[in-house]
Amino acid sequence: MNGLRSFDDTLTAVRDVDGWMSPDQAERLFRAAAATRSGDTIVEIGSFRGRSTIVLASAAPEGVAIVAIDPHAGNDRGPQEIDGFQAEAATDHDVFNANLEAAGVARRVRHIRAFSDAAHSEVHGELAVLYVDGAHRYGPALADIRQWGARVAPGGTLLIHDSFSSLGVTGAILRALVFGNRFRYVGRARSLTEYRADLDGTWKSRLFNGLRQMAQLPWFVKNLSVKVLITAKLGGVLQKITHREPEWPY
Repeated sequence: MNGLRSFDDTLTAVRDVDGWMSPDQAERLFRAAAATRSGDTIVEIGSFRGRSTIVLASAAPEGVAIVAIDPHAGNDRGPQEIDGFQAEAATDHDVFNANLEAAGVARRVRHIRAFSDAAHSEVHGELAVLYVDGAHRYGPALADIRQWGARVAPGGTLLIHDSFSSLGVTGAILRALVFGNRFRYVGRARSLTEYRADLDGTWKSRLFNGLRQMAQLPWFVKNLSVKVLITAKLGGVLQKITHREPEWPY
């Protein structure tokens, strides 16, 4: 059996679900999940209120295990919401469950309410797809990419949100992936990057793979500049330059 619904129907299902995910990013997730087979495992780190979770669960064939890891602890909730949102944690958890139920995917998803570094023992075997959208600080992001990335099966897919947008996530990518010997850079949809665990490890392939990722750094600098202007409440200046309402890059 194929996925639960088509991509267009999936976009409709998540239209009113809070989260930071553009349609082209959702399509990357959808295609990765749709390419899995019964018996495979998909792990998502960072679910918030279930927007990306619903996309993955809607696309994956029957028999694919879908694991959502999110502590719903009130930290790393979104842009400029790193800590201090404990009061919202219970609401986030309740809304997450309600959204999955409303989308008809609750039975397909196993939620592990824990921080990602404490959840390894709860997931067994290799991963066909790993989606990382957890803590955006350098240390936790690097740990997720390295430790959970090591569990991606040969030929499997690694997707990372806020790549070349968040300082911490980008730093982790530079450290772990740019000149790594395992994950091949496939491309990106805005800040969502896609990698495949099929790099041959030769110096030529690693160099080419690294240069393709380094080519995204000007876009990263642009995103940082936009964030600085918005944080400094100078969005009006940006609007005059671009003739568009400024939005937080994601």
